[in-house]
Amino acid sequence: MNNLRVGLVGLGVMGKNHLRVLSSLGRVELAGVADPMSPKDLSKESSFEVFGDYKELLSQNLDYCVIAAPTGLHKEIAIYALNRGVNCLIEKPVAINYEEAIEIQKVAADRGLLVGIGHIERYNSAIRELRKRLLARELGEIYQISIRRQGPFPARIADVGVVKDLATHDIDLAMWLSESRFKEVNAETAFRSGRKYEDLVSVNGQLQNNVVVNLLVNWLSPLKERNITVTGEKGAFVIDTLNSDLTFYENGIHEVSQDAYLHFKGVKQGNVTTFAFSKPEPLRVEHEQFRDKLLGLSAEIVSIEEGVETVKVADAVLQSSSRGQRVII
Repeated sequence: MNNLRVGLVGLGVMGKNHLRVLSSLGRVELAGVADPMSPKDLSKESSFEVFGDYKELLSQNLDYCVIAAPTGLHKEIAIYALNRGVNCLIEKPVAINYEEAIEIQKVAADRGLLVGIGHIERYNSAIRELRKRLLARELGEIYQISIRRQGPFPARIADVGVVKDLATHDIDLAMWLSESRFKEVNAETAFRSGRKYEDLVSVNGQLQNNVVVNLLVNWLSPLKERNITVTGEKGAFVIDTLNSDLTFYENGIHEVSQDAYLHFKGVKQGNVTTFAFSKPEPLRVEHEQFRDKLLGLSAEIVSIEEGVETVKVADAVLQSSSRGQRVII
């Protein structure tokens, strides 16, 4: 079977990471990259071509393209690509809002083409290990998912705030880990850095299976933190996603001695287990999975349907914060 021909649209921070992976990805031929600001000497020592216009790139008989352009351009580029018969791997979020995400989904369905969404955290080895253990019921019933994602402002972002750029990671993870969708959200945002977009959000939500979700996301902290805690019937799993570390804190049960409280069982910390597992680069795994899906092999991608649902919830978060009230999804 011939290699898949791929093009890359966008050479920002994430685009350059995609370029690095695509340049060495097996069974894939990087046909070209497109970015209006790309240096013309980029391809001097490479086998791919450089284009200033994505439409030129998409005329190169591609099997698929990776869209790493600013979020506001996702719909325009994706629909143009799909109408030319090109499958798409789109950086998250799939689109700037729910309406545009639905448009991409409809065109993909009409054309019978594959669209994957680059929710890279799905391919973090610690998170994948956690999902495997949750599905095996090692935690029992899940009560709460709490995620903290904070750090300094990334200069690369110009067209969205923390909800669309960062919180979409965590909205997606909460649904994926719990195998449930959001039922409602209540959110507060803050604008502290002088931009027109929010740079802090706090979200309290509930999923359809009654799991409580708490998200704290900001661009205002000198401390870079990526932490996930899943609390349930048998204890709590904690992930440091920066280091792909997963730890399980098991409940220890003890009986209260006073006669009046014999009906109550208190919870104390039991065994603590830190798990060992391989830690491949998440972005490379993401690309391998999408490639394999196109090749008809067994693979797990983030579907367009899942990407659309995440943007729908992100829109609800912004609506809740602007209205000052709970929003039913």
